[in-house]
Amino acid sequence: MNLSGCTALVTGGGTGIGLALAEALMAEGSQVLICGRREEPLAEAAARLPGLEYQVCDVSVAEDRDALHEWVRRAHPGLDVLINNAGIQRDVNLRRGLEDLEAGENEILINLEAAVYLTARFLPMLLKRDEAAVVNVTSGLAFVPLAAAPVYCATKAGLHSYTQSLRHQLQGTPVKVFELIPPAVDTGLDRGARERRGESHRGIPAVEVAKAALAGIKKDHFEIPVGRAVTLMQGLRSDPEGAFKAMNPD
Repeated sequence: MNLSGCTALVTGGGTGIGLALAEALMAEGSQVLICGRREEPLAEAAARLPGLEYQVCDVSVAEDRDALHEWVRRAHPGLDVLINNAGIQRDVNLRRGLEDLEAGENEILINLEAAVYLTARFLPMLLKRDEAAVVNVTSGLAFVPLAAAPVYCATKAGLHSYTQSLRHQLQGTPVKVFELIPPAVDTGLDRGARERRGESHRGIPAVEVAKAALAGIKKDHFEIPVGRAVTLMQGLRSDPEGAFKAMNPD
């Protein structure tokens, strides 16, 4: 797929992988729109990257998704690429029942429901283009879960499954469906959970993920695993029990 001159919307685009994707797309000559819940990082990104446009939007809220769609429809009706990147990761102790589950942000709404509904919202626009794309950002943990983050892993596995079905249904249309599958990335996604688990490795830089993503999209590689995510995918297919034990040692 040719990314030069396209218009792309990146959710969760004010920080981390989303911001790295936005910057990489702009370097390709794309018009980039980003959204996120907090205006400060969005404004900082726009100040640093002239031409970047943003909208404050909590993708887990239906009214915010509607407002985002209306903004894009009016200001950029020629949208070519939707990147469902917004996501959060929480450690959840399932033994505590609702106490831990409801103690923080809702991963199901943000990581999975938002991507499904935003895709449905924007598909009519994308289907009018000569060439368009939906890019869903999942995770290596969609294939081999980290037991400490059960809901996050389940949402990414769900998004992987949804992406496969979406790709199948959109065969023969102008819309290509990509899945970007990062490993652990050095971002604020996990809200400090790695440190609490005593993990010293912060993950690869977000710019490496963005570089791999654009290279894969240009070559129409519809599954784009990056770094250790390749190993996790292979482990699921060759030795799922062994891969799970390696991810979750006693």
